[in-house]
Amino acid sequence: MTLTVAYVGNAESQDISVFALAADGTLTAIETVPVPGPATPGGSLPLAVTADRQRLYVALRNEPYSVVAFAIAPETGRLTALGSGPLADSMAYISVDATGRHLFGASYGGSKVSVNAIGADGVPGDIRQILASEPKAHAILADPTNRFVLATSLGGDAIHQFRIDLDTGLLSPNDPPLKRIGPPGGGPRHFAFGPDARFVYLLNELDGTVHVLPWDPSTGTLSDELQSITAMPAGLSAKPWGADIHVTPDGRFLYASERTTSTLAAYRIEATRGRLTGIGTFPTEAQPRAFAIDPSSRYLLSVGELSNALTVHAIDSSTGALTAISSTPVGRKPNWVEITSLP
Repeated sequence: MTLTVAYVGNAESQDISVFALAADGTLTAIETVPVPGPATPGGSLPLAVTADRQRLYVALRNEPYSVVAFAIAPETGRLTALGSGPLADSMAYISVDATGRHLFGASYGGSKVSVNAIGADGVPGDIRQILASEPKAHAILADPTNRFVLATSLGGDAIHQFRIDLDTGLLSPNDPPLKRIGPPGGGPRHFAFGPDARFVYLLNELDGTVHVLPWDPSTGTLSDELQSITAMPAGLSAKPWGADIHVTPDGRFLYASERTTSTLAAYRIEATRGRLTGIGTFPTEAQPRAFAIDPSSRYLLSVGELSNALTVHAIDSSTGALTAISSTPVGRKPNWVEITSLP
């Protein structure tokens, strides 16, 4: 029987809330796991689950900067600490390549990206590479083919394009090495690949827009945007503060979180052209820095940094509209959510 588990990174309490998500959307607490590290917590607690769903990595954003590995128990979803390794800086985002051997980091304050080796035992090892980025690196992900890596620069209004050497994990600039995103001052933050690997969806933090960019999986490069659409509620003039963006695993809908208005913007994805049609905006937890969608595409879990709680939203399979069905307390200042299904 498949078990769906949600992991919530709580920055201020420096722990992970672990929940089981039932087929009817019911959330059941499994455990709360402290993350070993500095006595003073960092500003956020980025998480990354490996493609094989066997390990969870947690980045600590206070010196000494480190990443902690946990083994995921396949029967229960419980976590067991395996060990930790150094990080090159305070990382706003971490991710792991599909082989599970290379860990990537993006440092907002340090304007850099990095690569760590991961040992056969799952423990992060040495820092293999540090590369300067355009200002304020914010997110880094390998593409679905695991041949290329993209990394956003919030301050440079750009996306870095890299190739991966899968033997070493080292990154090298692609051709071209950079894709500029307009207009200036938008602040590229998080992004998501469509399941068919034909489009990348990018959320700007500072102007609250979502960009649709064609992706060439053979070259690992982005083309000029097809569309730009707002994530802000209609009729409001609040200053945008975009945060997170995800596509449903079935590829039908896209959602983006906006912190100033504490809302989730919903869009329908046109299957052939990748373009977005706005569905509406839906209230969620206060200051929703992060959310995630379960593998069945039926539920969206959103956490609020100011509410210290998690809301389960049901996704209407016909319209993509969200309905809040429960709210559950978590740790202090939750700002990351990962969901995975275990065999």
